[in-house]
Amino acid sequence: MVDMKHYEHMVMLELSDDERMQLSKRLDTLIESFSALEQIDTDGVLPLVSVVDGQSILREDVAVKMISRDALLSNAPEQYDGYFQVPGAIE
Repeated sequence: MVDMKHYEHMVMLELSDDERMQLSKRLDTLIESFSALEQIDTDGVLPLVSVVDGQSILREDVAVKMISRDALLSNAPEQYDGYFQVPGAIE
């Protein structure tokens, strides 16, 4: 069984004996699961960059001409010094 006091100290928690026992059992289960994975032979297997195989479906990142500031501000009910003017959120 895992000694939970070390983990408690690392994450600055104080657990009851009951909580410590429950978490210790769960942690034992996780450690067993990962130990099974450690036994898999991965020699010669290249690491994956992505689990998805194929090409990106996203468009190319191409710069396009944007609407000018004056054109955008022409629709604003209020503006000040080249910016939209809105009611204050904090008083």
